[in-house]
Amino acid sequence: MTNQTYPTNFSHVGLSVPDIDAAVKFYSEVMGWYVIMAPATVTEDSSAIGEMSQAVFGHGWEQYRIAHLTTGDGVGIEMFEFKKNVDPEDNFRYFETGIFHYGVQDPNIQELVDRILAHGGKQRMPIKTYYPGKKPYQMVYMEDPFGNLVEIYTHAYDLTYSQGSY
Repeated sequence: MTNQTYPTNFSHVGLSVPDIDAAVKFYSEVMGWYVIMAPATVTEDSSAIGEMSQAVFGHGWEQYRIAHLTTGDGVGIEMFEFKKNVDPEDNFRYFETGIFHYGVQDPNIQELVDRILAHGGKQRMPIKTYYPGKKPYQMVYMEDPFGNLVEIYTHAYDLTYSQGSY
């Protein structure tokens, strides 16, 4: 086993959404993310992507739609719309193992909050300051119109948490 001496870069996150066209529109217009592959359909068949998807999802999904976007710093957003999509009753199951939110950074936090709200999203908490009187760093939890949770920071993640205590 080789010791890794450098951090692995973050490549992308996959989001399941009930309406991929609406999601692509929301994320490109509200977040300003670039559409690098418009929505396309993948079918459960013997094509390379069909076989790869069967290896991941098993059998019986028939088809799904997929699109790819990228953030300003090159992180990919892979969106899936499955035919049998089910909205969870409670999408904030933070106590279960797995990813329960993703985070973005925008120095104009209130403007982004307002855009998300204007496009059907929800604000889960008031904007809070991490280190009152010490650092002007703020954060808020939001929900996109499709139920995915997003945490918004005003400053870079490493600056927010380095040498800090609550």
